[in-house]
Amino acid sequence: MQKKQLAYWWCQFAGWAFYGASLLFFTWVFHLDLSAIFVARILLAMSFGLVFTHLLRLIILRLKLTPPIFGRQWLQLFGLTLLVCIAYSYISSTIVEWLHLYDPKIKASIPERFFLNLANDSPIILVWLSIYYLWHYIENSRNTKIDSVKMESLVKELQLKTIKAHINPHFIFNALNSIRALVDENPERARTAITELSNILRSSMQAEKTETTSLEKELSIVKDYLELEQIRFEDRLRVEYEIDEDTLDQQVPPMMLQTLVENAIKHGISKQINGGLIRVISDFTDSHHELIVENTGHLNGASNLDGFGIASTINRLKLLYGNDADFEIKNINGNMVKARVILPVTAISFLK
Repeated sequence: MQKKQLAYWWCQFAGWAFYGASLLFFTWVFHLDLSAIFVARILLAMSFGLVFTHLLRLIILRLKLTPPIFGRQWLQLFGLTLLVCIAYSYISSTIVEWLHLYDPKIKASIPERFFLNLANDSPIILVWLSIYYLWHYIENSRNTKIDSVKMESLVKELQLKTIKAHINPHFIFNALNSIRALVDENPERARTAITELSNILRSSMQAEKTETTSLEKELSIVKDYLELEQIRFEDRLRVEYEIDEDTLDQQVPPMMLQTLVENAIKHGISKQINGGLIRVISDFTDSHHELIVENTGHLNGASNLDGFGIASTINRLKLLYGNDADFEIKNINGNMVKARVILPVTAISFLK
């Protein structure tokens, strides 16, 4: 607030000084008489202009007529400005008369001088008012844009945190179901599964600290998850990795790849009597980073598309990358489903 006040007074003094300097400049240009009385009148006009425009500002603030204003407020502003112009012209005319700041040869009465000043000086006050309101409208527009950006950023942050909060409980629920199925059948494998789950939880807790993580870290979570699921599915689950090593430094949303793999297990492998294949692919394609999860199965209409895994992936990509990322899921080769994520490439991979 103090900075704004200081800037206001600097503008006030500079503006009225410029007004006085302009009068002197045009007097010199047109070779007019630059008498002591004329200089005194200019100094009086500058001083009165500063005082009365500041008074106008105080009343505007008091009556809450700062922009934006609507309807009857414009009439209030017009009436207020007219009163200030009248007061300015009358008081300045009276002071000129008292101090004898006029040429006796062309002396005018106070009423005559009042109307002359009202016609000559009112436009200056109107110019000041226009600049004052224009500045306020620009300031309001700038603040509105800043608030809009802050609000948009806050909404995105809250949405991302909400999505993350759903991802981890969703994954934990499925993992615990896998362990529960092993407790009675094979306690040793159940203990191994608990160790794998511990590793996954540790990794996922670290992942929540950032909006993106390296593909290498994301793959470690995926591998732990698939090793845990292989304990449950045994020979019914086959896993293949086709990872371009140059993509390991690429940034990806944490837990996103794991969510797609989990979705492939839930909607694909678990519904196949003989199980099937999970293939994870990472490569560069057409200046983009391409992540693919393929699984044995078949898309069952819209039911697979409405699940949390797909919805969370689409939402996160939109929030983090806007139109720079894309996602698609479709049937391929008759008995396979392909989930494909297109991400922007980070430059670090090309610097290695």
